Amino acid sequence: MSDHLQLAQTLELLIDTDNLDAEKWLNFPEYGFRQYFLWKNAETGASIALLEYAKGGRIPIKHTHASNQFMYCLKGDYEYTDVGLRLRPGSFYMNPKDHPHGPTIAHEASVLIEIYDGPHYHEKPVYHSDETISGFLSTNTDSK
Repeated sequence: MSDHLQLAQTLELLIDTDNLDAEKWLNFPEYGFRQYFLWKNAETGASIALLEYAKGGRIPIKHTHASNQFMYCLKGDYEYTDVGLRLRPGSFYMNPKDHPHGPTIAHEASVLIEIYDGPHYHEKPVYHSDETISGFLSTNTDSK
């Protein structure tokens, strides 16, 4: 039985990150980053995503999340500037629900894995559009 056929018969998910669908990236050009969701749970708002930041890419404001946020740095140098925390390859970061954090800056091109154990936000932050926030508010309602 081929690997492809075996995967079709299970609930497991396997994604080759070297061959991601270019159309599925969410781009934030004004802020120098993009996001690719590897997995999302529509019922809970939980997700796992890749974040790619260009050198100088950033989150411009202090903000909070409606669930716990976890990040793992694969590449680069990414800083939470208000407290001086720097994620470098191999660094793990955890930010508890409702804890204010940010702004951030990528001191060099950076790649992070970001995990939320529930919905991302209580309300849409300035760096999101109606399209990019879809399904990630704590009320789990989309802005349309």
